[in-house]
Amino acid sequence: MKADHIKVERYLKTARGQIDGILKMMEDDRYCIDISTQLMATIGLLKKANNEILAAHMRSCVLEAVDEENREEKIEEMVKVIDKLAQ
Repeated sequence: MKADHIKVERYLKTARGQIDGILKMMEDDRYCIDISTQLMATIGLLKKANNEILAAHMRSCVLEAVDEENREEKIEEMVKVIDKLAQ
């Protein structure tokens, strides 16, 4: 993986901490909207991590594909991922 490991790791560790906090909020029977707000923040961090990884993939794996056939395969991989993100 050629993504910025430090940046991706920071996003993921922060998201993990937020998930732990959300679990605690649920145990404490906190207000639903507060829990939802934290969930959306966590989802945002996971999306940022994913975007960083996908951007690095396009900059490296797709561009470095040696022949046109291989390049097309890499582009199709990205199209499938983008389709999943859109759902």
